[in-house]
Amino acid sequence: MTTDTTRLIVISGRSGSGKSTVLNTLEDAGFNCIDNLPPSMLPELVRWMDQSANKRIAVCIDVRVSTDGISGLPDILEQLDSDVQPELLYLDADETILLQRFSATRRKHPLTNEHASLAEAIEQEGHYLAAIADHATLKIDTSTLSVQELREQVRVLLVRKPKGLSLQFLSFGFKHGLPRDADLVFDVRCLPNPYWDKNLRMFTGRDKPIQDFLQKEPAVTDMFNDIQNFVERWLPHYENNQRSYLTVAIGCTGGQHRSVYLTEQLSATFDKSYSKTQIRHRDLGQDHS
Repeated sequence: MTTDTTRLIVISGRSGSGKSTVLNTLEDAGFNCIDNLPPSMLPELVRWMDQSANKRIAVCIDVRVSTDGISGLPDILEQLDSDVQPELLYLDADETILLQRFSATRRKHPLTNEHASLAEAIEQEGHYLAAIADHATLKIDTSTLSVQELREQVRVLLVRKPKGLSLQFLSFGFKHGLPRDADLVFDVRCLPNPYWDKNLRMFTGRDKPIQDFLQKEPAVTDMFNDIQNFVERWLPHYENNQRSYLTVAIGCTGGQHRSVYLTEQLSATFDKSYSKTQIRHRDLGQDHS
């Protein structure tokens, strides 16, 4: 497959977060994919891309190349002498989830040795990659994503990437932790909670009984209007700053009722005038609190 569009996607993140899944998905979509590339070779790769028939390249760069080598990646990306604007994808997951994944697969973490346990290696890796995470153009938290869900996120955000900024609304529960991939976070735990009505507890923000309950509350309407106005006010500034992705996260206690309802309402509202919206409910179905 040939294309005139030149794209360089650099994938990084902690071991066990799903980098191989992303690379395989991009390869299936027609990208030339390279795993475990030393950062120092990126300038040569960009020069090669100028002569390549397939100008869509994805490379995975992480601590396997050495902890010293990985630290210079942000500077190398900024200094690339080319028209190519690299996209840096950073994958992460909760440390408990990463421990479970390594225990299930029995794979060796690249930083484990006689002096570092698996838990210590996972923590150290996060420190080594902190600068890369800060420079990422797109972050994906894979803690609650299945392999298929991660592949679909990659297809939507990278393979079928729309022109302009892609806007995602994400609901979550604070009791399950803050989302690592959120750009804006709104706390709606101050709103009336349907959970305390035993007749409503089993429903979610997608169900009509919860919607009817929350639509009657003036505070919910005020919160919705304030969030909508804030996003509408600042969205053009994010677009003008060459942002490709913006994730707006709405959090309540358990991620079942208030956050789900407001996320659905906001997504539906912006979808009417903004064609690049997506929606995700991180914690829906985990519990009913």
